[in-house]
Amino acid sequence: MALFLNIDTAVDYASICISDDEEIIAYTENAATTAHASWIGNAIRDLFASNNILMNKLDAISVSNGPGSYTGLRIGLATAKGLCFALHKPLICLSTLEIMANAVKETPADLICPAIDARRMEIYTAVYKKDLTIVRPPEALIVNEHSFEDLLASYQVLFTGNAAEKLQTTIKHSNAIFSNTRYRAADMPFLTIKHYRENQFADLSYVEPFYLKAVYFNKN
Repeated sequence: MALFLNIDTAVDYASICISDDEEIIAYTENAATTAHASWIGNAIRDLFASNNILMNKLDAISVSNGPGSYTGLRIGLATAKGLCFALHKPLICLSTLEIMANAVKETPADLICPAIDARRMEIYTAVYKKDLTIVRPPEALIVNEHSFEDLLASYQVLFTGNAAEKLQTTIKHSNAIFSNTRYRAADMPFLTIKHYRENQFADLSYVEPFYLKAVYFNKN
């Protein structure tokens, strides 16, 4: 048995959970997108205190590391890295798109296409088999009526994520299925355990958020 803190601030909601292997021991979330930075530190402290769990008992800390909101990704990774440094624990970085696919892998479909809204008609997306094997790696894509038509010609594809509504208004193929399932930190433990058992840990000194697209910050 192993104890994990799972952190997600990558998209709209922020959420955290403490898991013992795949069992969720405690969970909390925040729907105010602009308040993740002020919420997360207190939320983590309160979650451990209210469940009488000591942070130094953790085996590792896992974070949803992108793609997603630039600000959200920085908040999540900075929080996870800070705790790992302070507690001397390993860091696990998970793909946000893979977490989204994991959340709906039991839904009937041949392939899963998680999609994150990247403004206008652009999305961050990837395509997975039901066992989470990658069919198409993460990419930034401008959506039009022909998007994914090569896959849809042969497979039922489940589109999920906060860009699913955008896709539903554009893609009209009969093999396209759309899910309004919202992924959460509670969908992370399955992947966290896999990375932990395979010793897939991030380098605390050099790890960066997986933005997918280049991001430029104003130096002024």
